[in-house]
Amino acid sequence: MDAELAGPERWQQEVFRILKQHGVKHVVYVPDIGHSTTIRLAEADREINAVVLTTEEEGIGYLAGAWLGGERGVLLMQSSGVGNCINSLALQSCTHFPLLMVVTRRGDWAESNPWQNPMGQAIEKALNLMNVLTWQADDPKDVGPVLHGAATMAFNGDRACAVLLGQILMGDKQWVR
Repeated sequence: MDAELAGPERWQQEVFRILKQHGVKHVVYVPDIGHSTTIRLAEADREINAVVLTTEEEGIGYLAGAWLGGERGVLLMQSSGVGNCINSLALQSCTHFPLLMVVTRRGDWAESNPWQNPMGQAIEKALNLMNVLTWQADDPKDVGPVLHGAATMAFNGDRACAVLLGQILMGDKQWVR
């Protein structure tokens, strides 16, 4: 793995470490700045298949197939992508394969882009309605333990679990109108 990262990237490196610890072999994602370190580390790791998606819902089917093939994976996305996955989450709800999602939460603390607010505010309720267990991490020191707990529940309990990474972890963004 890369040398120890400093500052804001430290919790992102912890995300990758926890995924490796849990035997994740597939990292599927729609590019997002909040996941950039995890994506970069996954792409550089020869043991991981890092797959760029055209839409987040493709990740649900991909990870179901990985599980059928005996391998574990994770779906990385932004909160707006959760809306794209709602119908596809029925697959997990009916088949009970382990599904781990790590979601950077927009429409949260200091959001200046009004287009991010609706899904950002509905994300947890929407996921819970689809029987997805959710936890939010807002402090860098909580990211590792929260992700570890969610991965354990997903992979050992055949559950759908999502870790919501609060926007405060990424810092505020300026939206240009």
